[in-house]
This record gives sequence, C-alpha cells and structure tokens, in this order.
Amino acid sequence: MRALRFYIAVGCVLTLAPAAYTQSRSDPPADFEVYVARVLKAFDVPGVSVAIVKDGRVALAKGYGLRKLGESTPVDAQTLFSVASNTKLFTATALGLLVEEGKIAWDAPVTTYLPWFQMWDPYVTRELTIRDLLVHRSGLGLGAGDLLVWPASNLDRKEVTRRLRFIRPATSFRSAYAYDNLLYLAAGEVIEAVSGQTWEDFVRARILRKVGMTTSTSRISATASNQASAHAAVDGKVRPIARFDSDNTNPAGGIQSNADDMARWMIVQLARGKLADGSRLFSDSTWQQLTTLVTPMPIDSVPPDFQGPKPDFYGYALGSIVRDYRGRKVLTHGGSLPGFVSQVVMIPDANLGVAVLTNQESGAAFNAIAYHIVEHYLDAPAVDWIDAYKKISAGQNSAAVQAVARAALARNTASRSSLPLSQYAGTYTDDWYGDIVIEEQDGRLTIRFTHTPALVGDLEHWQYDTFVAKWRDRELRADAYITFALNPDGTIEQAKMVPTSPTVDFSYDFQDLLLKPKKTP
Repeated sequence: MRALRFYIAVGCVLTLAPAAYTQSRSDPPADFEVYVARVLKAFDVPGVSVAIVKDGRVALAKGYGLRKLGESTPVDAQTLFSVASNTKLFTATALGLLVEEGKIAWDAPVTTYLPWFQMWDPYVTRELTIRDLLVHRSGLGLGAGDLLVWPASNLDRKEVTRRLRFIRPATSFRSAYAYDNLLYLAAGEVIEAVSGQTWEDFVRARILRKVGMTTSTSRISATASNQASAHAAVDGKVRPIARFDSDNTNPAGGIQSNADDMARWMIVQLARGKLADGSRLFSDSTWQQLTTLVTPMPIDSVPPDFQGPKPDFYGYALGSIVRDYRGRKVLTHGGSLPGFVSQVVMIPDANLGVAVLTNQESGAAFNAIAYHIVEHYLDAPAVDWIDAYKKISAGQNSAAVQAVARAALARNTASRSSLPLSQYAGTYTDDWYGDIVIEEQDGRLTIRFTHTPALVGDLEHWQYDTFVAKWRDRELRADAYITFALNPDGTIEQAKMVPTSPTVDFSYDFQDLLLKPKKTP
C-alpha cells in the first residue's frame, strides 16, 4: 500500500535501450544467480523472489538469499512476500469481474453502490465514478488520509472510508495525478456492497483460486510457515523489523504472494484473462479497460547517470502504470510496505512478465534485477544496473542528508518557546483524523495519536514554537515537526505538522493535519 517511492525512476529509466526487439528467447540471462547475489550484497537485501514469464510459459520462478537475517532458512519459489501496492491490479480486476456481471459500471457514480459515500466537495461526491476510484485523479493530495491506516489504526475500513468527506482536495477534480490509497479502500467497500463478500473473500475465491495462486493470501495479517520477514535500515543498519499486519489496507496493498504464484498471475494478465484450462478469468474487453491509460502522469527527468530519451506517454490505468518502451506498451507497478518492496513489469507485445519481490526496502535492488531481465529479453545493449542504481541511491541519500543538515543549520538554537510547556498540553483535533493528545510529564511534552497506537512520542523543542515529535518506536522512521500558532491573546490557535526528512514515506501525511485545540463541553 505505502506505495510507490521507486516507480517514477523506473518509468524514466526504461527508455534507455534503443535497440529493437528481435528475438523470442525464453531462458533467463546467463549467470543470473551470480547477478542476483551481487545485487543482494550491493544493496544489503537478505532475500528476493523472482518470477519471469515468456510466451505464456514460466521461464524462472525462484528464491534467492534468506528469509530472515540471522537465520539460515533460504527463500524458495513459494516463500510469501508482501506485494504491497501490486495488489491494486487485483482490486481493479475484481471490479472488472463485477462489471462483466452487470452489477456495476465503470462510469457509474460510486454513490450508486455506496449511498453513504462522500468526498469533501459535493460535486465530486456526485460525479466520482468507479473508474475514478482506481486512477488517482480525484483531487486528493499525495497519500491523503493514509495516517488513518498507516501505521495500523483502531478504526475499521468502513469508518476510514467515511472520513474521506473531511479531507480537503489538493487540486480540482480530474485535473492532476496524485497517488492515493484510500479510494482503493472505497473500491473494496463497493466490492463488498454489490457481491455480498468481503474484498478478501471475493479476491481469494474469484481470482486467487481460479488463477491457481494456491499459496497466496488476500490478507496482510495472514501468517505461514514459509514466509519472508520484513527488514529495513534502522539507524543506518539493516535489521528485521515488525511486519505490518493491518487488514484495513488489504484492497490497496494486502496481497502476499511468491514467485510461483506471481508467474501464474502475469501469464493470465498477458493472456488477456485466459486461464490455463482455456476458460477465462475476465474478458478481452475487461483487459482493454484495465490497460488503457486514464490519468496522465508527469514525465520526470531521466537521472543524470542514464542516457536516453524520455517516454512519449506515461500515466495510470486501472491498477497499473502504462508507458511506452521503445515503441511498445509497458504495464508496471511498484509496491512498498515496511520491510518489503516489489516491482512487476509486463510487456504485452513481447509476451514478457517480470516480478521481483524483496524483503528489504531497496528499490535499487528490485530495479537492478527487473531491468537486467528486461534488457536480456528485449536484446537491448548491456547496462550495469547495479552500478547505475548505486549511483542513484547515493545521490538520493546525499540529497536527503543535505536537506536535514540545511534545516539544522538554519535552526535558531537560542530561541525559546513562547509559552510554558504546560500551555501546549491538551487535546487537539483534526476533522479527518480525530484527536491527538499532548501532555506534560516531568517537564517534558509527549504526543499521542488516539487512533494510531504506534504514534506515541516525545516532543523536543526545535526552535520558537516548533517541536520535533520523536516516535518511541524507532522502526517508524517518521519523526515530524509540529509548529504551534498563537492567537493575539497568547492562546494556541492551531498546530501543523510536517516530516523532518524527505526520507519519511509519504503515507505519513502529517502535513494534511490541521490541529485545533479541542473545546471542552
């Protein structure tokens, strides 16, 4: 769910190899195991699961490395990984099945099926369609509302969806692309309302079982004996971290899968819905709907370490990113949850699909593997993707360090807060999130988000009326500034928050909060 830190760079990089596709080889690249071992070492990734399908057959489905650091159990082709936002195509496919049954229509208003559904703007509430739920053009800002599901919330999925009506838009309706997760939760509510099954049960019965994804699960909370552990760099060192297991997020990012099953999934998608027994999961018409670009996306500049043209088109379809690659249509998506990132690339004209699932938060690793494979099958000039992504990662890390350093340099350490600490204490409320509580304890301030048990931290004075919320769970890696604004009489008018570092994942959308002191009855 916590999606796509890495896919934008991927979209730009894919244009770099200018050679035409001239072969139909089916074998993986030579010395592929050696290459993957290099990737795991270069980017400090414990394990990876790779699936390659070519011309309707599995060319490779294999695991590499370890399920968990400190243990010796290897990853194999059936080791489960979180695929995170690569779940979104499953949700779009589920809606396509309901369209085929006549239970919903792509361009019918969401309120036809969820009469209680509301957005902030009544016009958007009336006009938002099933298609709009999937294509990131509603006017919501990047990751808007994710704090109600990420970290895990004590609100259920329906209540989170109901609170969409309190989130102010960042742009006008259908005017701009901004990635969101909450509207995929709304899509899950539509599926339940019209089918009588939860999203989890519908996807398991109508998609996973029919495709033959027998070991995959539609619940992020599911556990299995053959399951990868989550890993991330915490305070500069990669180590195991707690798994994210909130089923609220399932329609946006809840699928767990492996190399064997992702190979089956890609074969069905590339076959336009045809199953192995000749029957169909979905129709050719649905495939056309799923893969047609709807929302244009900005074409970012190619990183300086690469040479080549930008894509000519780049945008979001129904659960996939669509772009061109040397005159061919590419379907791709990334996914990110704590300790797991993944990438899926499908090139229908080449009948090629690649899935890379990892148990460490390194987009550089999955990109280096995925596009090494793509270049091999498309007979493109060789690129040292490991070296390239090392340089890109170093540049990104350097930029983040510099941003934090600039903030520290600009800090006025001699400044003092306007008020005694006790006067910052109290309950503050935001229309869409709800309450946070700031308390004074032993001469220090603490902060607690009432709907998010993990978001408990200490407020350390930064400068003036700005403090830094340092979360006690350091695995969150999401410290944030909180700045208080005063009324003329010296009382607090409001507080706003922003992350302290560009490395904080965008699903921590602290910047969307407008916290007002809660008035006592």
